[in-house]
Amino acid sequence: MFIIAGLGNPEDRYNGTRHNIGFSAITAISDAYNIPLGTRKHKALCGMGYIEGQKVLLAMPQTYMNLSGESIRELTDYYKIQAGNELIIIYDDINLAPGRLRIRAQGSAGGHNGIKSIISCLGSQSFYRIRIGVGEKPGKWDLADYVLSRFDREEEPVIREALKNTVEACKVIMLEDIGAAMNKYN
Repeated sequence: MFIIAGLGNPEDRYNGTRHNIGFSAITAISDAYNIPLGTRKHKALCGMGYIEGQKVLLAMPQTYMNLSGESIRELTDYYKIQAGNELIIIYDDINLAPGRLRIRAQGSAGGHNGIKSIISCLGSQSFYRIRIGVGEKPGKWDLADYVLSRFDREEEPVIREALKNTVEACKVIMLEDIGAAMNKYN
C-alpha cells in the first residue's frame, strides 16, 4: 500500500493558494480515480482506494503546514508502511517555475517547513517527493504573502497541466518505480 499525502494548510481561506498545491494534487488524484476524501483520522482528511489495482491512501494533513510531520508519522505508523518506498509527499516549491515538477527519492528539506517537520517526525529524509513549482517570489513581496497568494490567471492552465502530470507521476512511481517517474517528469 502507498500513502500519497499533499501538503497545505487546513482552513478554507487557503484553498487554491500556492502553498496548498499539495492539497490540489490530492483532490486531482481523488477525482481521477474516484477515491472519496471524507474520513478524518490521524490528523488528516483521508480517502482509501485503488490506482490501477494498487491500494492507496490519499491524505491531506489537517495540521498547519509546519506540523505536517505529526500526521504523516501517525499514518505511517498505523498502516505500517515503509516511508522509503511507500510514501509520496506532494508539495510546493518556489524555486521551480510554475507547473514544473521535480521528483526525488530522498533529500533535505530545502527550506520547506512542512518537509522539515516530516523529516523530524520520521527521523529520515528517505521518502518520495513530488515538488510542484509555484514560481519565485517577486522582489518586493513577503515570502508568506506570496505563497499564500493565488495563481495568476495566465498561470492557471500551466498549473492544471502540472496537476494532471502529478496524477500520472504518482501512478508511474507506484506501478513502475521512482526512476521511471523522474525520467519522464523531471
